[in-house]
Amino acid sequence: MVVEAAWSRPYSWARNNISDLGNAHCAMQSEPEPRYICSPEHGLMNASFVVLGALLVVGVVLAGALWRRGATAIVARCFLACAGVGFVLAGLAPADVHENQHVLGALLIMAMGNIGLVLAGVGLADDEPALLRWVTSLLGATAIASFGLFLSHRYLGLGMGGMERAAAFPLLAWALFIGVRGLIRQGIRMQDAPPRRHAAQVTRG
Repeated sequence: MVVEAAWSRPYSWARNNISDLGNAHCAMQSEPEPRYICSPEHGLMNASFVVLGALLVVGVVLAGALWRRGATAIVARCFLACAGVGFVLAGLAPADVHENQHVLGALLIMAMGNIGLVLAGVGLADDEPALLRWVTSLLGATAIASFGLFLSHRYLGLGMGGMERAAAFPLLAWALFIGVRGLIRQGIRMQDAPPRRHAAQVTRG
């Protein structure tokens, strides 16, 4: 939103791609839809892509307790980590500077990342709620369908940017929910845990 606010011409979630915010040059673009792009704060946007991707990879690695054992969970985590790599690549290679690398980053996010989200619904640990499993896989399937519609230029009234967001945002919303949920659960466990000194006295007793 900070980067959007810096645009002299209003930025549109329906008419503009997410990547437009990170474009390094002001120019008229014809593909996939005609639009004028000029993002004065593109450096901030690209830095946020890199930070987001790095944190997503770290989160996938550190959140081991979230997953069950088995090949499905391993593949899901690898695909989600690939999405994090995709965000880093998208930030390091703006679409109007290194188009091929940027497109590769987008594919890692919206193809492999969303497949990972579908598999995550199966690979979550057994003590995770069934509703969370179903919602996770449903988000992934919805995002994959949206990505297919985006590639085929069928936007269903959402516009090019709206359909792209339908393909990219489910993964981010899921990661945000899982992260906040994990922090809350960790806080509750810390509150319920007895003080170390008291626990040591009880043990000695």
